[in-house]
Amino acid sequence: MESTYFAIAFLSGLIPALFWVWFWLREDSDKPEPYFLIAISFIAGMAVVPLALPLQKLAVDLYSGPNITVIWVTIEESLKYAAALALIFWNQEVDEPIDMVIYMIVIALGFAALENALFIFNPLVMGEYIGSLLTGGFRFLGATLLHVLASGTVGVFLALTYYRPKSIQVLFGTIGLFMAIVLHALFNFFIMDASGETILIVFLFVWMGIILLFLLFEKIKQLEHKHKLQL
Repeated sequence: MESTYFAIAFLSGLIPALFWVWFWLREDSDKPEPYFLIAISFIAGMAVVPLALPLQKLAVDLYSGPNITVIWVTIEESLKYAAALALIFWNQEVDEPIDMVIYMIVIALGFAALENALFIFNPLVMGEYIGSLLTGGFRFLGATLLHVLASGTVGVFLALTYYRPKSIQVLFGTIGLFMAIVLHALFNFFIMDASGETILIVFLFVWMGIILLFLLFEKIKQLEHKHKLQL
């Protein structure tokens, strides 16, 4: 029975994440990324979850202070960025600034897909079907987009320095990672024990962040177009 519940939870986490992948890839339809690299990015994001969980458990065992949430999100955001650096960004197919944003977002969605599945699985096993459904809905509109916003921020900082020296790219990538950690930590801080109006306010800020990310996404595409005109 648990295997059935896990299959349901896995699909419940996977399908919404794939919808968001389709949405962002559709915004980069002028020069689409190769599907094999998108698939690797998504799977790499999923693989980060089982890497992050034992590290987060170790963090809790070693430190249980009030800032443990910051340590948790630092582990997640750092591993997502490390996955992009190790598996994607050196590939010759990553040949324009917007690619940095696309792949960071896809990795984030892979991570969110498996993380959401685990959150949905627990209430399913306990027979809390309504709770499981609500969890999936809230994470689709909140936590999933938060992951997109956080990792997308790293991608934006990298994209803006795509044609700059490597030292500048490393610096901006580090700043982007710091910003991602701050955004993620603030979300977790305000969402914990929140209810009703507070949750809606937190979600509203995430949605506003996604709108800003979308506008920056379009700006970066224009940056590439201007660069080609100067050649």
